[in-house]
Amino acid sequence: MRPFEGKRVLLGVSGGIAAYKSAELVRLLVRAGAEVDVILTRSGSRFVGPTTFEGLTGRAVHSSLWDGGGAMAHLELGQAAGAIAVAPATAALLAKLAAGMAGDLLTATLLAAPRRALLAPAMNHRMLEHPATQRNLAALRGDGHTIIGPAYGELAEREVGWGRMVEPEVIFEHIGRELEPESRWRGRRVVVTAGPTREPIDPVRFLGNRSSGRMGYAIAAAAWRRGASVTLITGPTDVPVPPGIEDVKPVETAQEMCSALHASLDGAAALFMVAAVADFRPAEPDSQKIRRGDGMKQIIVEAVPDLLASVAGASCLKVAFAVEMGEGGLESARRKLEEKGAQMIVLNDPSEPGAGFEVETNRVTIVDASGEAEQLPLATKGEVADEILNRAERLLPGE
Repeated sequence: MRPFEGKRVLLGVSGGIAAYKSAELVRLLVRAGAEVDVILTRSGSRFVGPTTFEGLTGRAVHSSLWDGGGAMAHLELGQAAGAIAVAPATAALLAKLAAGMAGDLLTATLLAAPRRALLAPAMNHRMLEHPATQRNLAALRGDGHTIIGPAYGELAEREVGWGRMVEPEVIFEHIGRELEPESRWRGRRVVVTAGPTREPIDPVRFLGNRSSGRMGYAIAAAAWRRGASVTLITGPTDVPVPPGIEDVKPVETAQEMCSALHASLDGAAALFMVAAVADFRPAEPDSQKIRRGDGMKQIIVEAVPDLLASVAGASCLKVAFAVEMGEGGLESARRKLEEKGAQMIVLNDPSEPGAGFEVETNRVTIVDASGEAEQLPLATKGEVADEILNRAERLLPGE
């Protein structure tokens, strides 16, 4: 699968030690099908030579306003690109761009381009903290550029702090968002619940389930990539939060998830209830660890809040998820859809090979409000998420 096939990306590489990471970013883009043009500044070439980028892209590297690209290269490169990124973006590059200076090919191209750039800062933490750099970053955000990072970690000269360039995979995801075709998700807010919930038996034990959170995280990533702002309400999971999603609300129990959900719905265009909420909780959890020598006492359980039913009156599009096993699962999903006020439900049978919990793939059946069912083939959870978003987009209210 080459999602960037036929897309053109312009990458600026300025003079920082993080320039070596830009080669990996180019490799990711090319592997995804993109045509990549690289503008390498004079300082950048001191860290990574043009031959490296030419070998990765199969295209000539641009370095000077007066090189073989022609006198109009600073216009043509920006106009042809579907996305523009600068990685690394040094303090000097940010200062020049914020001041509107066009002293080399990269800054001239950025100023002349019809779209704003994705800027991945990389510098020493003291340079980043300087008021001048902070003013420049604020000005660039105000001009419409997207600042990605920086991250915290090891810097040059064995120092540690904020200023490290984010990893190439993160920049790659931001570029993917830029290249995504216009959709009705852009500019809308989406709420996604994901992962399991855990109900305490005592301070060290809990009732839960096998959900890994992968499907919910894939839905969140797909919605963000299409231009939505995403609130991710997540139970405990080892899955990393997708790049770009900053509004993350970690919860543990069903009651905590319910509270976070109700606090997040105002202004949301869509809600995806992907979390595998534990159906029951101990009625009286122990405040101390139950010791083995005391024997396991009887645990009385009670139902947790029905999260989907609790938001039945919300005005946003509601997409529910149901886990059903064996015969009768489809009819059960249809009843749930009708009873709880959702517009679409995604049925998942974890007993099927390659589907369900703790795997990278899934096979689901999508049921709409009319009761019509569509079974999707086995695919990665990312691919399944895109199919779900495609169908949910048709149900979004308004223009």
